[in-house]
Amino acid sequence: MKRTNLLWTLLLLCSASAFAQMDKPADPRTVSQVLNHAVSSVESEVVSAADAMPEGKYSFAPTSGEFKGVRTFSQQVKHVATINYILAAGIVGEKPPVDTSNENGADSLTAKADIMKYLRDSFAYLHKAAGSIDEKNLLTPVKNPFGEGTGTRLAFAIGATGHCFDHYGQMVEYLRMNSIIPPASRQ
Repeated sequence: MKRTNLLWTLLLLCSASAFAQMDKPADPRTVSQVLNHAVSSVESEVVSAADAMPEGKYSFAPTSGEFKGVRTFSQQVKHVATINYILAAGIVGEKPPVDTSNENGADSLTAKADIMKYLRDSFAYLHKAAGSIDEKNLLTPVKNPFGEGTGTRLAFAIGATGHCFDHYGQMVEYLRMNSIIPPASRQ
């Protein structure tokens, strides 16, 4: 009987300890850590989708239905990268390190390998920008990289991730129209 009570007491203490640890708050995360996590999430989806499309299909754009004038797959990818560069430059307050005059990316970028490098490099620059955001500067007005007015570093970082996911959805449709299962949907 004493052994049974001892076992129950130990089990109760272990359970109480486990529940106490569950209630213990996690270490606080910084603003830049949270933003970098968001960038990493969208980066994983966009880069894997861009890589999944065969090079021969990078010029694909839907034609049946109301798709006149839509971007090709490569233009979608280059557009995401170009806007990443523009928004990241706005966050850090510098000129983009690449030519961003064409929102669909440089026409000279045609090979898949070059486009993938451009995309990956844009995310590296976006990570640098997100890493520069802290509790002191996240809401400080900065020049709007798209023209007149101002915005905040936080708004530009959130805008970058939202923009990426918007075009990721379009990239997924292009993949599916070419009978390619997006990596995120594979088991």
